[in-house]
Amino acid sequence: MSKTLIACFSHAGQNYSHGGIRNLAVGNTEVVARKINELIPSDLFHIDTVQKYPDDHMQKIKIAKREFEQGARPELTARVGNMSDYDTVIVAYPNWWTTMPMAVCAFLEGYDRAGKTVCPLITHGGSGFSDSLADIRHRRPGATITEGLAVNGDDAATCDADPERWLDKIGLL
Repeated sequence: MSKTLIACFSHAGQNYSHGGIRNLAVGNTEVVARKINELIPSDLFHIDTVQKYPDDHMQKIKIAKREFEQGARPELTARVGNMSDYDTVIVAYPNWWTTMPMAVCAFLEGYDRAGKTVCPLITHGGSGFSDSLADIRHRRPGATITEGLAVNGDDAATCDADPERWLDKIGLL
């Protein structure tokens, strides 16, 4: 029987939204990942870093830019101990500096790719997937990459129909 993992990197605290900065108790990506977790049988895993990102949006994006430019791989707090049990991995992340956060790169590069189906889910502030789909393909050779779902962060709380349509389209619903 096929098992699905939702690997989610999300950031609460200050986020850019509706043309300004607002404070989020739960990050936009996690909001959408939870919707998917309620729609299909799946396990939710939080990708988290040992060195925490600041809540302050401007400080966070400076660190994210530096990590991107240096190709950093932040140390993660945990690993999925039973990754071989999952056939499908929904990788959920925000768009930071035209791609996925470097913590997501560290996650993707930390596991065997053969035979996995990877389903990209991104939240963004208007830039969609940017380079992240190509970056996933580069980091996950041997995996099948499905069509992704891009949700504008401003719509995360109200996008109920989008995840459902996407899951149906990629054969998970």
